Amino acid sequence: MKTQRALLVALLVGSGVLAASAYAMNGGPDGKPGCEMRHGPAMQEKMVERHDKRLAELKDKLKLTPAQTAAWQTFAEAEKPRQPAQDREAMREAYAKMNTPQRLDAMLEKSNVRHAKMVARVEAVKSFYAQLTPEQQAVFDAQARPNLGHGHHGKARQQS
Repeated sequence: MKTQRALLVALLVGSGVLAASAYAMNGGPDGKPGCEMRHGPAMQEKMVERHDKRLAELKDKLKLTPAQTAAWQTFAEAEKPRQPAQDREAMREAYAKMNTPQRLDAMLEKSNVRHAKMVARVEAVKSFYAQLTPEQQAVFDAQARPNLGHGHHGKARQQS
């Protein structure tokens, strides 16, 4: 009797593991794997909404003067969330057709594009920051701390 019970438990556990691994390998209900399933277009829209809300809150807290409005517009434009250039499935298909040196060149080119965007963003932030009064700079510094290491697996950033 104990052997039958142990065998039944082992079979149930094993079938559960197999079902979970099949789900993970084939993706969710729509066939997309893990992160792509959770971070699709709906999540992108939510992220843009949260970003716009945070920018609006920052603008309110800074109490900008009319003379600072142009610098704010340049800063806000540089701070817009990036949109994915192409969907991941198309990218995978394109990469699958490339040999290793071609894939590496494509990855390096993407890296260079990201770097150029980061340089432009840094310049916009520095230019805007230079327009702020010391009091506004203190507010900006408090609100614009980097959110390092707090992805969707970490703790939420504490607001000051």
